[in-house]
Amino acid sequence: MQVFVSLLLVVGSVLLFLFTARQRDFDHADRLALLPIESEEESSEDK
Repeated sequence: MQVFVSLLLVVGSVLLFLFTARQRDFDHADRLALLPIESEEESSEDK
């Protein structure tokens, strides 16, 4: 019974991962990571 439940959890997590990867939900995080670099470059150009 425990093996069956754990297999269901693994299959469910893989399906959720594939769904979110297909929706491209995580592309936004890459752009947010670069925002501090852009703001530092802009502030050094203003001086």
